[in-house]
Amino acid sequence: METTLFEKLVGTWTLVELIEVPVNGGEITRPMGKNPKGLIIYNPDGYMSAQIMNLNRSNFRQEHWINATAEEYTQEASTYLAYSGPFETDDEKQMVSHTMDVSLFPNWTGQTQKRIVTFIDGFLHLESEKPFISNSRLVTHQLIWKKVSN
Repeated sequence: METTLFEKLVGTWTLVELIEVPVNGGEITRPMGKNPKGLIIYNPDGYMSAQIMNLNRSNFRQEHWINATAEEYTQEASTYLAYSGPFETDDEKQMVSHTMDVSLFPNWTGQTQKRIVTFIDGFLHLESEKPFISNSRLVTHQLIWKKVSN
């Protein structure tokens, strides 16, 4: 019996690469830097969580985030991506849908976004299904993940 996409995704994956690819060609960019750090976790109960950050983040001057300056909050939000919620898979289309029950970016809360799924040499490749505007360019996100060994 063939393994389902859901079964292939279940587990914890570490981020290898995150790039923005312009739809009409042009320079590929790395919105979270050259060496981003991240985890995506797919649980067998049908829930997922994604956390991605730029490693070049500065510490806040104060010990607790509540006392941060406006500049520190801006840096915090622009160098970190986080969301969690249920996920569903489509074996025929090889797609996963992430429904965002919670999100650092408030506009995503309640949204469902689809990702094109490919497995290459043991790595999980996720690509945003729909292009979006980033820095005045129409792009897709392409992420490569490596499964954490038990």
